[in-house]
Amino acid sequence: MPREIQTQVSPEVAHNESLINEHVAKLLNTSVKEIQKVVVLKRSIDARQKAIKFNIKATVFFKGEDFVEQKIELPEYKNVSNSQEVIIVGAGPAGLFAALQLVELGLKPILIERGKDVRGRRRDLKAINVDHIVNEDSNYCFGEGGAGTYSDGKLYTRSKKRGDIDRILRLLVGFGASDDILVEAHPHIGTNKLPQIIQDIREKIIECGGQVLFETRVTDFIIKNNQMQGIVTQNGDTISANKVILATGHSARDIFELLDKKKIFIEAKPFALGVRAEHPQELIDKIQYSCDFRGEFLPPSPYSIVKQVNGRGMYSFCMCPGGVIAPCATSPGEVVTNGWSPSKRDQATANSGIVVELKLEDFKPFAKFGALAGMEFQKAIEQKAWHLAGQTQKVPAQRMVDFTQNKVSSSIPKTSYVPGTTSVEMGQVFPGFLSQIMREGFKEFGKTMRGYLTNEAILHAPESRTSSPVRIPRDNETLEHFQIKGLYPCGEGAGYAGGIISAAIDGEKCALKIAEALKI
Repeated sequence: MPREIQTQVSPEVAHNESLINEHVAKLLNTSVKEIQKVVVLKRSIDARQKAIKFNIKATVFFKGEDFVEQKIELPEYKNVSNSQEVIIVGAGPAGLFAALQLVELGLKPILIERGKDVRGRRRDLKAINVDHIVNEDSNYCFGEGGAGTYSDGKLYTRSKKRGDIDRILRLLVGFGASDDILVEAHPHIGTNKLPQIIQDIREKIIECGGQVLFETRVTDFIIKNNQMQGIVTQNGDTISANKVILATGHSARDIFELLDKKKIFIEAKPFALGVRAEHPQELIDKIQYSCDFRGEFLPPSPYSIVKQVNGRGMYSFCMCPGGVIAPCATSPGEVVTNGWSPSKRDQATANSGIVVELKLEDFKPFAKFGALAGMEFQKAIEQKAWHLAGQTQKVPAQRMVDFTQNKVSSSIPKTSYVPGTTSVEMGQVFPGFLSQIMREGFKEFGKTMRGYLTNEAILHAPESRTSSPVRIPRDNETLEHFQIKGLYPCGEGAGYAGGIISAAIDGEKCALKIAEALKI
């Protein structure tokens, strides 16, 4: 009978099938010849001791036992060309996986995306990086695949719904992702590989009879007697459907403004805001692995750190080992940062958002904006950063120690942020309370991670799009907006997800609820 084991091995053993077999044979007091296959189920790094180990959970099949290599297969998607239509606004992970689920259930998705297809976005990303031109409909946040496509493709989530997570990961493998994502504790696809997967998902939706409309921005909702009837596009076209999944992401400010204007209830939501810190990857490896050189079998090290400072949480967010910092503004006249890593995580620098939790009371200076107060707070900081850095896509930057000492950095080395940097005292970018928390917080970080607090680290401001500043409320059971029937707020922009996996899960949940309501 197959045996399930949990063990620790050296990095070299973890990456060599024959060495793993030898280790398992010794562990089980048997011969290597008796082992047919060791199937690794989960793999994670334990760097708490000087001798770094990999935790391995595996199933061991012995000679003579039935073992069949499992091939990930996609569900049987139906032809939905003539089926009932459901509108999905936004082709990020929530929208794409909602569309796939609808097709599987026999409903026809009409997927509406304001931006360009995943390949077409590249020209606009080059424009913002090189020419400092922001296309409001096509950028790092808007376009096919959403914000995650060109900002890393991290698949880690703290969600406890393990079955749902596995389903999403298996679907991604079915559409071309490496099956390593089923094994790694912190799976990651990489910005260089995710676009093809996104394209293949879209092609499957279209092949099955669904529709995908690019460069189509929703400018109005058609509502009668508090029931969704459809949407209006920027060209004045109407698309009718009485079920609409709203999956527009955390940066779709025009949608928040539209909802507010139409008196569809929304509410301000706390989020986190701060800077993006960049260190040499070699320095982070040295801190985390307690060694001068990590060797070929250890990946570039991530880090995760949380502190309480003056009653606020300050923590690392979206950490990108071997990655770069990207310009993620969605409108002219603002500066926004984010980070991403290629699949190999082979860049010379490591970066992470370092953010502070905000409270609703922080938005009081913007109270006149009602439910949009948090969004206006966020916008004001992004616009101030743009002015301070020279009214281009350059970002305000400061060396980390200099920031803690309220001292303008005399020089800023070239960083991974392509548009460039301007030396600024960060206290000018943020409200005083936020700057003070970050100054104290970085000192605390330096006590926990010796060597982290250094002038080799460059801070870029702001990291402001951590999550939506607005929540669009919905009924816990039906997932419909409690005021507007047929409207399904979904994913990160509505306040119900925080990353690719959780957004995809939420998209599927909304699709299932629609099928349930239609008695499919």
